[in-house]
Amino acid sequence: MQMTVFVKGIVQGVGFRPFVYRLATELNLFGTVLNNHLGVTIELQGPSAAIDSFINTLQSSPPPLARIDFIEQTTSCTDVRFNSFSIIDSHVLPGEHANVAISADKSVCQDCLDEINDPNNRHYHYPFTNCTNCGPRYTIINALPYDRCNTAMAAFNMCPECAVSYTDPLNRRYHAQPVSCPQCGPQLQLSILTPSFNALAQNGQLNQSDLLTQTAQLIKQGAIVAIKGLGGFHLVCDATNDDAVALLRQRKQRPAKPLAIMVKDLNQAKLCVTADQTEWDLLSSAEKPITLLTKLPVNPLGLSEHLAPGIDRLGVFLPYTPLHHLLMQRVGVPIVATSANRSGEPIIGDSAEIKRHLGHVVDAILNHNRAIINACDDSVVQVVDHQLQVIRLARGYAPLTINLDAQHSFGSSHVLAVGAQQKNAVAFGFDQNMILSPHIGDLFSLEAQQYFHQSLATFTRLYDFNASHVVHDNHPQYAPSQWAKAYQHQHALPSHQCVGIQHHYAHVLSVMAVHQHTEPVFGVSFDGTGLGDDGTLWGSEVMLANMNGFTTLAHFSEFTLIGGEQAIKQPVRILLALLFEHLSLEQVLNLPINAIQHLGAQTVANLHRLWVNNSHCIRCRSVGRLFDALAVGLNLIEHTQYEGQAGMMIETAANQYLQQRTDQGSQLNCAIYEINLSQHPAPKAQDSKVIEWHSSQFITQLVLAAHQQDFALTTARLTQQVCWQFMAEIADKIDCVAQDYRNYPQVFCGGVFQNKTLLSQCLTKSKLANHQVLASQHVPINDGGIALGQLWYGANLWAQKKH
Repeated sequence: MQMTVFVKGIVQGVGFRPFVYRLATELNLFGTVLNNHLGVTIELQGPSAAIDSFINTLQSSPPPLARIDFIEQTTSCTDVRFNSFSIIDSHVLPGEHANVAISADKSVCQDCLDEINDPNNRHYHYPFTNCTNCGPRYTIINALPYDRCNTAMAAFNMCPECAVSYTDPLNRRYHAQPVSCPQCGPQLQLSILTPSFNALAQNGQLNQSDLLTQTAQLIKQGAIVAIKGLGGFHLVCDATNDDAVALLRQRKQRPAKPLAIMVKDLNQAKLCVTADQTEWDLLSSAEKPITLLTKLPVNPLGLSEHLAPGIDRLGVFLPYTPLHHLLMQRVGVPIVATSANRSGEPIIGDSAEIKRHLGHVVDAILNHNRAIINACDDSVVQVVDHQLQVIRLARGYAPLTINLDAQHSFGSSHVLAVGAQQKNAVAFGFDQNMILSPHIGDLFSLEAQQYFHQSLATFTRLYDFNASHVVHDNHPQYAPSQWAKAYQHQHALPSHQCVGIQHHYAHVLSVMAVHQHTEPVFGVSFDGTGLGDDGTLWGSEVMLANMNGFTTLAHFSEFTLIGGEQAIKQPVRILLALLFEHLSLEQVLNLPINAIQHLGAQTVANLHRLWVNNSHCIRCRSVGRLFDALAVGLNLIEHTQYEGQAGMMIETAANQYLQQRTDQGSQLNCAIYEINLSQHPAPKAQDSKVIEWHSSQFITQLVLAAHQQDFALTTARLTQQVCWQFMAEIADKIDCVAQDYRNYPQVFCGGVFQNKTLLSQCLTKSKLANHQVLASQHVPINDGGIALGQLWYGANLWAQKKH
């Protein structure tokens, strides 16, 4: 029997061909296997039973890093008769376009770890050890197919021993493109920038192990070191050294935003945080993401209190490269390992840029000479009700490739979705592929926008992609929207080939996309901001959505951002606008709210006049801004020091309340104050059935409840209970609307649902009501998923026209 087998998916650079070779040889099959622009093509000759066994094994037990999206089998008509099975070189003809999924970078495997810890192995203490089952992929690739000549390793000539491993199909390093050893591979370089640490320098030539030992000494001495990883540099210091962590915050001008820590191993992680088995498994997975976990109530390792001040969670991750493992063996204690960048800008991957932008922050730089072609930050994830939730899609998970059903094929169209202004990522659609890029970031600086352009160029180059259709956010001032309009003009695209869609609708579509769902859903899209169809800022949208559009079912009432965007930075302005709806100026001034008292009576009076006159004000109905206002009203914050701070503080307080109630064995649904979150048809809505919840009444009642004179409860206890009731009330109201739409799957999305406590309450109610929920899976629940939602809209819009 003769058969040709075509396989598509993540099948290049993951040991797929040697796996095929070994399997075919074991079954005594003859033929060939090769990489091409579409995937992997296998020619098989042998007994039909053996070929059937081959296909079954290929489908059920592929290599660990492979993902098979599609297998096509056809009877071969070749006249060639094979007398063995062989692997042949990649085969791409001129004009053929790459159509294969790029593997994300993966953490070092156990086999390689064993080698770097074996004094008798030639990879002993070599920080760039890798094999087919681990190591860099996306960050070193320059072109497809994924061959060494198309990667950052092209500059390194293999020594004879590495060449033998690379060319032996039975060796786990067969065609592992980054394969190298101390004799022929990348090398470390250590530069000490701060003179006071020069005393640690040693005379003579230092080997790789010495450099790592010296770097560990610097960290233990209190230095801040920039260390080059897979996709960029980390800023590293001793996480148990209060002075070092405080100095890092001071130098980087990052006063409060949480810092992630890297721990030596799982046992050390368990001395820092508590987790369930799903969370431990995620932390230990091949992706090795930064995982948000609950702090232990005790601190046996003496972690600095400056790591995540005021919140009950900590970002933790395990070493994911040989370099990190070797460093952690020498340091011994957890280290801060935060992305080396300036606030809001992309991660830096070049040592010259470190010196130029962060030379005042770091005392030393541990560099290496393997180029980072495509920068890629660390992924950030958490677990909500035993389900993965991605907060930042990057190393280990990205690029995220989704193989479409044939009915949704893009055909000859190349569709580009350019994403949102914040947490930007871009998405590409062609043939039966949807590809979401790694996290790019907030596009408020020239450097960030340059990174946006570089990311577009990367995928354009890899896939020979030329956008024939573009989808963007409706906000005309977003940098991606402006880029889309410029591209439309430059390439003379008709208006129907460059379309904008509403921000919160795109959030819902992003979750539908990962499930390839086209039927209507009950979507809840809560975030901090997004331009609505009426020109105001939305962010509390409950909608019935399908591929053609959406119908609003409910939302919070509009309130005023006094001073426009200034209110986002100074959220006391939001609180004041909400309180002014129900209280007099004198009553507001008498409230024991620190931010109001610190403003002073004259400033509050001036803001009141602006509010009354609707001068320099923007209308908004965002749940994220309600979190900001409540956090100020409860004296949890005065100014927003980082995005999402209010939500984290409120969540922490609510969790403290829940823990106390659990410890006391009390009922969790005991409200301290009767909240009447009344509702009525929205006056501006065309559909009189649209429900509008009263924002100002809600927040005012909660703030007054927190400051009532109840001597049975402490102020802290009142605050905690109000925080819990705030989220419980929101979940209740969503659930009330959902009862009329039981037959529709539910989608919860938008940055507000990074709040684990709120989302868990919503999911619990959905489960009790037997609602189906479409989980966000690997798609970021925040604006990082917007581009995929835009792309899904485009896929179905132009697929409909095509068919």
